[in-house]
Amino acid sequence: MHILDEITQDHDALTTIRRDIHAHPELCFHEERTADVVEAELKRLGLETHRGLGTTGVVGVIRGAQGPGRSIGLRADMDALPMQELNTFAHASQHAGKMHACGHDGHTAMLLGAARHLAKHRDFAGTVVLIFQPAEEGGGGAREMIKDGLLERFPMDAVFAIHNWPGLPVGSLAVSSGPVMASSNDFHINVQGKGAHAAMPHLGLDPVPVACQIVQAFQTIITRNLHPNNTAVISVTQINAGTTTNVIPNSCEMAGTVRTFTLEVLDQIEQRMREVVAQISAAFGLTASFEFNRNYPPTINHAAEAAFVREVACEVFGADAVPEQVPSSGAEDFSFLLMQKPGAYLFLGNGDGDHRSPGHGGGPCMLHNPSYDFNDALLPLGTQFWVRLVQRWLTQA
Repeated sequence: MHILDEITQDHDALTTIRRDIHAHPELCFHEERTADVVEAELKRLGLETHRGLGTTGVVGVIRGAQGPGRSIGLRADMDALPMQELNTFAHASQHAGKMHACGHDGHTAMLLGAARHLAKHRDFAGTVVLIFQPAEEGGGGAREMIKDGLLERFPMDAVFAIHNWPGLPVGSLAVSSGPVMASSNDFHINVQGKGAHAAMPHLGLDPVPVACQIVQAFQTIITRNLHPNNTAVISVTQINAGTTTNVIPNSCEMAGTVRTFTLEVLDQIEQRMREVVAQISAAFGLTASFEFNRNYPPTINHAAEAAFVREVACEVFGADAVPEQVPSSGAEDFSFLLMQKPGAYLFLGNGDGDHRSPGHGGGPCMLHNPSYDFNDALLPLGTQFWVRLVQRWLTQA
């Protein structure tokens, strides 16, 4: 793998930026300080800079010196998670209950690294749109930036994003066409019964066994209604009922999530869940409400753009270091951009956690784990890939 000397020389500076962002995490739609850091760096580079899309989003524009041409969008997310960090190294979170446990600090730093190089070397025709997005963690920041005119104000022929991936070796980048992240959806159920003394259940309508029947029946949707080749997950994660041991409660509330890789399967699951809830409740003489919320659609890579990424990745990392993506049942709001524009979402290997400094927590270096930390060795790798992707994309006929 060959990294340009100029990019290698920026490694320490990008590490400083990344660790500064890590130490000052901000939750969705509150990324004011992070946006300040991004804006200051883009303006220092002399780039056209815009703020306020999707509340706290930042967009930088790099115009090639050879005039108009094709355009490409590169996206990095900026927000942190509402969780307590267990690491105690120098750049650990300074804000209780907030942590960069998903590597968005690193994604932001890598895109700033690409901005540094491309701002100095504009020997191309066309435009690069740098998208620093808020609120990926549940807020749908990509959707909100689109609502605020991102795609109209900053036209782009395709859009790409990178997520670091623990467990994938450093120096590798995984890409494939088709679904790579699942849709994210949640449901809320309230089974209405009639309370009674626990010693006289025949005088009431107990919602608890009805809720148990519903939970069991949901799993038959996966195993008996879906085609065996279709992957999906239904998880009931909350069941709440009652206040004491000798009272049958009036109601039982349940909630959980559904993950699918296609909207067609999602439609099928939602319909069957509604039927299961209504009909099982009716069979026991009870009623139930059912609310289903579609949060993020599945992230589906476009075939031509995924193939193009593979070519560039093989050039940067070597063919043996560009595996097929194993689709994840996690979700990603980059899906909203891929529903509007061709592009691809990529996994960049973050290693197995050996990079962490003394003072890391006792847990594994996995996403959304309180002992996680982004691997700074990725900064020049991701920067080099972004730069080469832009160069190749903008010189296509």
